[in-house]
Amino acid sequence: MQAKLKTSGMTLIEIMIVIVIIGIIAAIAYPNFVDYVREARRADAMGQLLTLQMAEEEYRLKNTAYADIATLGAGVSSEFYTFSATNIGAETYTLTATATGSQANDTGCTAISINQNDQKTPADCWER
Repeated sequence: MQAKLKTSGMTLIEIMIVIVIIGIIAAIAYPNFVDYVREARRADAMGQLLTLQMAEEEYRLKNTAYADIATLGAGVSSEFYTFSATNIGAETYTLTATATGSQANDTGCTAISINQNDQKTPADCWER
């Protein structure tokens, strides 16, 4: 009578197949994750631009002209965008968020803006 030896464990080939599968999944998932993070940061900047827009309108109700960002004191700041106000006058302003750091790779959406007429540019970035 022969005794059967029971083997357990995994072979090197099985381990290599698992590593290859994990690599393929990671290669597909990581770029999608990076795009999602960029879009989330952009959405945050848009929200901050809308906050600034509301502060501009509130300031204009109490004064005869719109104000620059420093005067508003809206407390808007971001690690990935710098905010500026241009064309400031009695009846006009343009608020712009410019991407910085890794967010500068956000193709086509490195500078997003809104004005007193609620015109949002570039439109593609606001619609995504």
